[in-house]
Amino acid sequence: MPTNGLHQVLKIQFGLVNDIDRYLTAESFGFKVNASAPSLKRKQMWVLEPDPGRGTAVLFRSSHLGRYLSAEEGGRVACEAERPGPDCRFLVLPQPDGRWALQSEPHGRFFGGTEDQLSCFAMTISPAELWTVHLAIHPQAHLLSVSRRRYVHLCPQEDEMAADGDRPWGVEALLTLIFQSRRYCLKSSDSRYLRSDGRLVWEPEARACYTLEFKAGKLAFKDCDGRYLAPMGPAGTLKAGRNTRPSKDELFDLEESHPQVVLVAANHRYVSVRQGVNVSANQDEELDHETFLMQIDQDTKKCTFYSSTGGYWTLVTHGGIQATSAQVSASTMFEMEWRGRRVALKASNGRYVCMKKNGQLAATSDFVGEDEEFILKLINRPILVLRGLDGFVCHRRGSNQLDTNRSVYDVFHLSFSDGAYQIRGRGGGFWYTGSHGSVCSDGESAEDFLFEFRERGRLAIRARSGKYLRGGASGLLRADADVPTGVALWEY
Repeated sequence: MPTNGLHQVLKIQFGLVNDIDRYLTAESFGFKVNASAPSLKRKQMWVLEPDPGRGTAVLFRSSHLGRYLSAEEGGRVACEAERPGPDCRFLVLPQPDGRWALQSEPHGRFFGGTEDQLSCFAMTISPAELWTVHLAIHPQAHLLSVSRRRYVHLCPQEDEMAADGDRPWGVEALLTLIFQSRRYCLKSSDSRYLRSDGRLVWEPEARACYTLEFKAGKLAFKDCDGRYLAPMGPAGTLKAGRNTRPSKDELFDLEESHPQVVLVAANHRYVSVRQGVNVSANQDEELDHETFLMQIDQDTKKCTFYSSTGGYWTLVTHGGIQATSAQVSASTMFEMEWRGRRVALKASNGRYVCMKKNGQLAATSDFVGEDEEFILKLINRPILVLRGLDGFVCHRRGSNQLDTNRSVYDVFHLSFSDGAYQIRGRGGGFWYTGSHGSVCSDGESAEDFLFEFRERGRLAIRARSGKYLRGGASGLLRADADVPTGVALWEY
């Protein structure tokens, strides 16, 4: 199947948190480093790179500066090297509690400290030399087994997760990484956690928590007994095996999870490719043939629809729409116009996509009426994590309001009805808009919110007032933005 950006391995960025819950920070002024920040922002993000000499050492590059962490023989640390030299080489020593000790490879000393008193001069590991890894990527993704080249799916009938899919199709392929007590849990699309014996459980118990390890840009998940998750047996059941060192069998890639959608036309039937290459609104149920992977071009903001049969929607002769294109081109791009609970699609010929009398779709209309409007439903986010420009959305302690600037995140539950979404949070309370544009999370009844997919990986959320939800200087989620840009766009 052609990639065209469909399967993109996520670039792993992370923060390092010390023993007193402060993040390692690379400052622009003087290229100094400190551990003073209470949350994970741009200056606290790091990328792990393999040593060019192909040894066991690794390099830590600041995402913010593009420079490398280094430790001199006398213990001085900085982030000023534009190219990695010998002093930039570190050994990562995972500890039993999941934290890392970072040892200078050329000098043998350990890196640690507090505030602006950081050094790499300790001869032994104390709590001050231990660092917790906190991923900075959006935590909802697909998981690909490196050895089997198969995607991890939830298997509800077998009550397990298995690396058995040749593509990450449908809601069962969504995984959410939950940061819990300095470790990570794997949460399935039905909100259960993967335990190391392969069972799915409802609570993040000790055996459902894993330490992350990196090897050659890949991820490994180590359980509390020091064993690693791997696909087992012919079915690829995911559970901890016997290995206490990660081989290819225990390595995974995290891939970006693009939105997958279904569309319903004015005849109340699902748009489908079940009966051939023609895209038609003629089905009464939503299965694989009615599911389309939607990507938005970052430059034009136009979108493509990729079908389960392996082709993009494309404009053909006389305005017809067929799912036959193997490559993205101008004829596969559609402009989306958001019309309240409905969406209209304009093809590359400048005409709107409509439903003909026989159910087939064609781009032949100059104006938008009932036959040109579709319900668009996001199906692969039954649970939702939102991140804005300043951080993740999370419940505010002791309040019914929501923060938008947190380095930790809450998972929200999503339901759908007639073109609108209802969002449910902790304790089952619904989101609703209160006085003066505030957004609260303890509602007894649901308020409808409209999702508008505006950019690649980002959406705008419109409240019943017509205003868009935004973050901002107050750190509170509010519904008072007039346009869906900047602080009113959310990574999902």
